[in-house]
Amino acid sequence: MRKRRVFDESFKKMAVELSEAKGSVSAAAAELGLDAGRISKWRASFNKPDFREKVDGLTEEQKRIRQLERELREVKLEHEILKKAVRIFSRGERNGSDL
Repeated sequence: MRKRRVFDESFKKMAVELSEAKGSVSAAAAELGLDAGRISKWRASFNKPDFREKVDGLTEEQKRIRQLERELREVKLEHEILKKAVRIFSRGERNGSDL
């Protein structure tokens, strides 16, 4: 029997933000080792149309700022993922591995 994994709200939000920063649910899912459908479901629940920002009428400078903010969010998320991975792997037994 397959064990069901339960994710807390902060992880779900981080996964959604990562998918938005990468511009691809599939890329985020691959990086996190999750099914893309799960992240899509989370995106739908977090990204209600009422809360989406409008981009019409933005100046080129405002568009560039948004792009840079997206890139910064992606780097921050990747950094957090790596920090968590280091904590997880540092707790486990090494079993003679070179990792």
